[in-house]
Amino acid sequence: MIERVVFDLDGVILDSEQLWDEVREQLARVRGGRWSDRAQRDMMGMSSAEWSRYMHDVVGLGDPPEEINREVVRRMLERYTERLPLIQGAVDAVRRVAARRPLGLASSSNREIIEHALEVSGLAPLFRVSVSSEEVARGKPAPDVYLEAARRLGVDATRCAAIEDSANGIRAAHAARMRVVAIPNRRYPPDEEALALADVRLESIEQLDVSVVDG
Repeated sequence: MIERVVFDLDGVILDSEQLWDEVREQLARVRGGRWSDRAQRDMMGMSSAEWSRYMHDVVGLGDPPEEINREVVRRMLERYTERLPLIQGAVDAVRRVAARRPLGLASSSNREIIEHALEVSGLAPLFRVSVSSEEVARGKPAPDVYLEAARRLGVDATRCAAIEDSANGIRAAHAARMRVVAIPNRRYPPDEEALALADVRLESIEQLDVSVVDG
């Protein structure tokens, strides 16, 4: 039986993947980096330590990774203060599931961004735990962030379901041995190899309820 449900944030609750892409690209171009389409794909799911190092080493920004991280987070928080990009139906879906199962959050976003998003959306009281990938050794597709969420929720990961949208997120949840509910990101769709790892695939988060989680 599924006892806990762990949500991803970006691409599941927030329509934010393109915002991360825009902010990083703008920073790279302003500071003389070498941006490419591959950069977005490579960084999706990385922890802040990983993607800031990638922007330094691969994209070619001269600033230290710690400074790159701070500046990207500052710009993202500015965007979220202007408007939090909630996905249609996401708040209602989280509330539906929270009425039946304890919830966790496992996100690649920084801690400040997670807390801001949950507070502004009104969802903070519904999540018993939240984990940023900057708090674990490895970002997605490694299972670390999901395993830590399960640990904080007090259950084995096999008794959790994960709600994911991206290839690296699906791979991370599958590697943690969670039941994976995939809601493919429309802007950055996961490849079929990753989708094959999901236990169920939905067209929209509006279709999500406990019956889907339990299977």
